[in-house]
Amino acid sequence: QVQLVEAGGGLVQPGGSLRLSCAASGFTFGNYVMKWYRQAPGKERELVATISSAAYTTTYSDSVKGRFTISRDNAKNTVYLQMNSLKPDDTAVYYCNTPLDGMNYWGKGTLVTVSA
Repeated sequence: QVQLVEAGGGLVQPGGSLRLSCAASGFTFGNYVMKWYRQAPGKERELVATISSAAYTTTYSDSVKGRFTISRDNAKNTVYLQMNSLKPDDTAVYYCNTPLDGMNYWGKGTLVTVSA
């Protein structure tokens, strides 16, 4: 079955960096788009970044553009989110997602807290 397992969250000071990872299994990873979403307390889940199957195309929300970088290693079945210049507003649970054959699959998320 499809599994997505996020890791790398934690507490970081404003201006700091974190690298999230999402290990995928149960499907042919290199054939599918991968996405990172986040959900802050009391807010709706929002799309943060998308990467195409062969990593030729990446897109970002305006709120993270220029600070976050999505990448993937198809040999390791893993997608990453490098987050730099973190702000308190980036505090959220970050989720890995793939829209696979008409269904959305989600990981359980990893909490990122940006605070002094």
